[in-house]
Amino acid sequence: MSAVSIVPVKSLPKLRAAIRGFGFAGLALIAVAVGLSDVIARAPADATGVGPALAPPSPQFLLGTDVLGRDVLSETLHALAVTLIHAGFATAITLAIGSLFGFAAARMPWKMGEGFRFIVGILGAVPALLLAILFAGIASRDYTAIAAGLAASPLAFARTYDRAKALSASRHAEFARATGIQGTTLMRRDLAYEFRDTFLAIFARALAAVTITLSTMSFLGFGAVPPHRDLGLVIAAARATYLQAWWVAAFPALALLLLILFARLAAALEEGERP
Repeated sequence: MSAVSIVPVKSLPKLRAAIRGFGFAGLALIAVAVGLSDVIARAPADATGVGPALAPPSPQFLLGTDVLGRDVLSETLHALAVTLIHAGFATAITLAIGSLFGFAAARMPWKMGEGFRFIVGILGAVPALLLAILFAGIASRDYTAIAAGLAASPLAFARTYDRAKALSASRHAEFARATGIQGTTLMRRDLAYEFRDTFLAIFARALAAVTITLSTMSFLGFGAVPPHRDLGLVIAAARATYLQAWWVAAFPALALLLLILFARLAAALEEGERP
């Protein structure tokens, strides 16, 4: 009979805290690299002819060059900066429209919140990527960050709404109302607790979601446009050289993978949540 190792229940919060700390440390390193991208990069964004075309990684060009002689390290750093800026803006939209509105809707009178929850549930059944492409198609490619933020909002709304509903129906909330505490006071207190306890996890989860959406949109041709190339567009531009010059797409893809991975680790997993 094989032995199965079981993680003690008491150690799970510590494990989640360690994973979350590792994720935020990785995001901090990425933020530092983006902040110093103009110093680290040897060439400005989209600068061609910096070196020979499709030069492999070497001491002179650490990550090689692409078909137009652009330094892959420089292009990866600049594209990472564009990706992070767009993802940060989209995350702010998701937090405002998804999380904050979901919290407020849970306390709306006359079952208005339930109506919003029903509509958002329908939107949440549609893949976020399709919603983002639809929103970008209605507007334009200049608003892809807004489209990605709006597309990620339904799931954020539903998560926050359901948690706020459970909190308002809890035993301590009923006791507080029975003692005469006003509903607005309870809402302010619950809002403070909500963002104190879950804001960082909500932010990191939204950051990972919108980064995936934005990069996929750019890869498919619905996102960023040159010269402001993000990682998805850089990877897409290297499709013709995937086999003969693997480094042109591999290193931007690795940067994108690390950004999403660190964001998901920073979000960690809540009790009973599936990855």
